[in-house]
Amino acid sequence: MISSDYFIDLAIQHGYSICSGVPCSYLKPFINGIIDSARMHYVSAANEGDAIAIASGATIGGGKGIAVFQNSGLGNAVSPITSLCFTFKIPVLIIVTLRGEPGGAPDEPQHELMGQITTQMLDVMRVSWEYFPNNSEELALAMDKASKHMDETGLPYAFVMKKNTAEPRKILTKPIPRGRAPAPLRLRTSVIPPKRFEALTVIQKFTNDDIVLASTGVCGRELFALDDRLNQLYMVGSMGCISSLGLGLAIQRPDNRIVVIDGDGACLMRLGALTTIGYEQPNNLIHILLDNNLHESTGGQSTVAHSVDFSAIATASSYPKVNQINDLEQLSNTLQNLTKELTFIDMSISAGLPENLPRPNVTPHEVSIRLKKFMEEN
Repeated sequence: MISSDYFIDLAIQHGYSICSGVPCSYLKPFINGIIDSARMHYVSAANEGDAIAIASGATIGGGKGIAVFQNSGLGNAVSPITSLCFTFKIPVLIIVTLRGEPGGAPDEPQHELMGQITTQMLDVMRVSWEYFPNNSEELALAMDKASKHMDETGLPYAFVMKKNTAEPRKILTKPIPRGRAPAPLRLRTSVIPPKRFEALTVIQKFTNDDIVLASTGVCGRELFALDDRLNQLYMVGSMGCISSLGLGLAIQRPDNRIVVIDGDGACLMRLGALTTIGYEQPNNLIHILLDNNLHESTGGQSTVAHSVDFSAIATASSYPKVNQINDLEQLSNTLQNLTKELTFIDMSISAGLPENLPRPNVTPHEVSIRLKKFMEEN
């Protein structure tokens, strides 16, 4: 069996700084050890896909991220594994447990099918994997192999963990409840909300030195069309993961301000991410939601955002500063007067796209490489 202390020592030797995950009894000792450790940062994700995105953010930021979860949640991680890690070439170490192991110990009925297909799913997603070793010498070799593979390919590597691999360990650290700020009052105006293109123009005016992450679809395309900058990343696929990517990056790069530009449809898809961000409270993360109540990137179908109060959700999730705004002047004033604290900006926008909107002519991998270079030089 492997002790959590030994695993943490080995992970740190290989450069890992952040671990994000969703608990499983097989992983309990490792998660407990990392939470208690002052040498690695554990982020409790709302779901397995968020864990992949958070670990990816840490990796983009120059660290290395680990994502851990039960195999029953592997399906939740398919989108960011295949369209974030694969597309942008972001190597993260994945530890997925093997509940319902064929021929193994009896388990709950819901694990039967997933136990049979876990390794097949990794194969289909082209994720190289091996079983998690159960002795220290073999684990050291396996970690070397995983690092070599990720360095050479830029792709994730997975360890599949069987029962009784990790040595039992109790947790000592107690969670710290976060205080909640009073709910904000919307500053309503009589003008029609601006279009996304106009809001992005204002955002670019105040983010020359920041790291700017744009959500999936036309948000990234419009940002690119306005001014393609080295400090910008345009998400493709991985819908709903941009805020979790920003969280991992903000934790890894505390000296950089991270500006996440989200959309209402994407935010709704992984709404639980707000609770994780609110708990972590990175003071260098600005989360901007551009809300037009539409899936405008995919045909203009309505979202349910028209009946959702995102600011109330952010407040309830313990974001310390929440702004509700409706026009460009309010947006400009808010961005000019940002303080060093986690901030949520709920911005109403109108529907409508520019004509002949181009797609980025730089590949996602090129975007991630140049963003890393920008952070190294600034």
